[in-house]
Amino acid sequence: MKTKKIGFIGGGNMASSLMNGLIASGHPAQQLWVSDINLDALSHLAATLNVHTSTSNDEVINAVDVVVLAVKPQMLAEVAKNAAVLVQQKKSLVVSIAAGISQQSLSQWLGADVAIVRCMPNTPALVLTGATALHANSQVNTQQRNLAETILRSVGIALWVDEESELDAVTAVSGSGPAYYFLLMEAMEKTALEFGLSPKTARLLIQQTALGSAKIALESTESPEQLRQRVTSPNGTTQQAIDTFVQGGFSELVAKALHAARDRSIEMSKQAEDSK
Repeated sequence: MKTKKIGFIGGGNMASSLMNGLIASGHPAQQLWVSDINLDALSHLAATLNVHTSTSNDEVINAVDVVVLAVKPQMLAEVAKNAAVLVQQKKSLVVSIAAGISQQSLSQWLGADVAIVRCMPNTPALVLTGATALHANSQVNTQQRNLAETILRSVGIALWVDEESELDAVTAVSGSGPAYYFLLMEAMEKTALEFGLSPKTARLLIQQTALGSAKIALESTESPEQLRQRVTSPNGTTQQAIDTFVQGGFSELVAKALHAARDRSIEMSKQAEDSK
């Protein structure tokens, strides 16, 4: 893996995070390349990460074994079509982190024989605690599959799904998921201020509680339901809060929200297909 040259088309936040994660996990910076039209972004990446930079996508593709497409979804068709000939010549593995762009579209733009892995990361990847789901097309071999997983695992956990359609569910659960937790934290902070806590105290207590709860859940073999029951004493303060959530239809509302997010992901994918 450390001998593989990895190139990023697009030098935005997610690409920067992946390069940071790879370097932190021991991948040599001189094995990483990035192209972008933003000269300031390239200068920053060269100065902070010591990676190769270029304004030419072709130069990067020609230099590497793996091409990570990290441009905005609306730019991907043009970028992929322009890269197709060189990608086919190099027999590159292509990893796409563009939301809502199907493997069918990528294959049409890049070529039917190109090995493609489509990924759905989330924003905690920016702090190396991301959750990413991956799906490979039939052209991806075992070595390439392991390589793609290693790249995404450098910024958190990486899991494979059996069907590409599952990525819509992943989008609803983990892709959009951080915002759900932030919404809860936002509501808790607002109420804490109403109780008279200072903004600094309220925010720090809520942030640390979220961190600690997630850490317990990650390190425990028990289900969230069992963990909740462990901290909910009968007739205590927590029980009163939980009962209020339940009476307000909390579970049903969460289910409705996730269904809405998944349906929107499907809709956006279809819109991307129709606009090709």
